[in-house]
Amino acid sequence: MTDISTTPSSSIGSAGSALMKKRNRHQTVLQGLGLAAISFAALMLFILISSLVSTGYKAFYQTHIQLEVFIDPEQISADNLQRGNFDDVLLDSLKAYFPDVEGRADLRKLESILSNGAQFTLRDRVQADPSLIGETVTVNVPTSDDYDQLAKGMVDRDSPADQRKLSDRQIGWFDTLEKAGAVTQPINWALLTNADSRFPELAGLKGALVGSFWALLVCFLISFPLGIGSAIYLEEFAPKNKWSDIIEVNINNLAAVPSIVFGLLALAVFLGWFGMPRSAPLVGGMTLALMTMPTIIIATRAALKAVPPSIREAALGVGASKHQVVFGHVLPLAMPGVLTGTIIGLAQALGETAPLLLIGMNAFITSAPDTPLDSATALPTQIFIWADSPERGFVSRTSAAILVLLTFLVTMNAVAIYLRSKFERKW
Repeated sequence: MTDISTTPSSSIGSAGSALMKKRNRHQTVLQGLGLAAISFAALMLFILISSLVSTGYKAFYQTHIQLEVFIDPEQISADNLQRGNFDDVLLDSLKAYFPDVEGRADLRKLESILSNGAQFTLRDRVQADPSLIGETVTVNVPTSDDYDQLAKGMVDRDSPADQRKLSDRQIGWFDTLEKAGAVTQPINWALLTNADSRFPELAGLKGALVGSFWALLVCFLISFPLGIGSAIYLEEFAPKNKWSDIIEVNINNLAAVPSIVFGLLALAVFLGWFGMPRSAPLVGGMTLALMTMPTIIIATRAALKAVPPSIREAALGVGASKHQVVFGHVLPLAMPGVLTGTIIGLAQALGETAPLLLIGMNAFITSAPDTPLDSATALPTQIFIWADSPERGFVSRTSAAILVLLTFLVTMNAVAIYLRSKFERKW
């Protein structure tokens, strides 16, 4: 009889138990590393958002001075409002709080409490209602940036006078106005309704918002139909050969090309060869369309592939043509994925800066564009401009502009997620 040696069951059990403990230990370590990575990412995101909010929230309210202004007919004529001495009228109202201030130099310093745009605020009101001439009206006008920073606690009152822009006397003037109840801090709607300005207290995002709108509109009108059409042809109609393989490889490569390369291409072709207008949203939108099309093509092809072959076979089985199958059955079912890819592509285009800088959309523009051919900036380039400005007031406005841009990006991505979850079908 052959003697067959056997391993005791206790040895097998102990070895299996040790192996199971080792596997569980590795799984626990892996889970711990994953949680640590997620926690670290969440911490970095929290630090980023917190720093932006702590710096940028002050730009969402603005310091104003409330004045009782007499519209003197001798200084302001209804026949020629453009030449009216609105700054002198405002200064007379401000002097009512400081009757002891005399001399041209002191009056000039006193007038510096008000923003350079205060006179235009009063002018616009009188233009809208000329009957105010000869009357006393209450107006709220913005302060200059130095006094706005003082009101928001950005000026160290205890520092030596030669290390701050405002003297002790000027700070005393502002304190007098505060005690008199003339200082207010309303919501700064001008941040969204004003265009750019060299004065921080007057600078706004209207020009950048309108410029981004025109650029994204041009980008959508070009990239959406061309991207979807290309994806449908490559996925449903194109023969599978080496030429279609080369096209697919190039599309995938274009999706990974740095955005600055597209900016150089636009600079050389659109501006250099075609002579298109510099700083125009039309050129910016065409440049962004070149960047967005590969993303839309890839997302659309993935959505078309996700439609089960049985849908195509059933439609062909009842006599539908290839064209009817694609546009009557496949494309409607793939549309949630197509829209999701399009929105994500547009959101990426909204945040691009480098290609827009190369085509000149970082110029100093003081009015919002009326057409895509007018000179304009965009939200990312406006942030770049403000971040490069030496005035202290632009620091908070830069962070506020970043928060506005992030709001648009988060909103667009949330819409993409909503569309996918609402219309996506499970097969």
